[in-house]
Amino acid sequence: MSLRKKFKGEGAEVDTGPLNDILFILMFFFLIISTLANPNVIKLSNPKAKSDTKAKQSVIVSIDKNRIVHVGQQKIIFDSLESQLKLHIHVGDSIKPAVVINADSLVAWKDIVKIMSVAKRLGATTSASVSNQ
Repeated sequence: MSLRKKFKGEGAEVDTGPLNDILFILMFFFLIISTLANPNVIKLSNPKAKSDTKAKQSVIVSIDKNRIVHVGQQKIIFDSLESQLKLHIHVGDSIKPAVVINADSLVAWKDIVKIMSVAKRLGATTSASVSNQ
């Protein structure tokens, strides 16, 4: 009496471990090659302009905790801000001027909003940054 069953071959499996290793190496190879490939294969000579282009005009306004205002490097009185900004902003250009406001964190928000409203009245865009000093 035989207690063991005979092997009929129905449960045959193929080991896919080496196939996974090869696919991983190929994927890694193509990943590295795609990052090294230069997308600018066609070299073109673009025209260069000397003085026709205009840089975006920006005026930097700084205000500290004592309400001391600087337009660029020039120290001014807060009440004369509009007249000083008129000197620095040229509205007739095709590029809209920008006023960048650097403020101390202890400056009242109403002062920052006042600077923004003066800049808007003069036709400039504004952006503000507040820093701890």
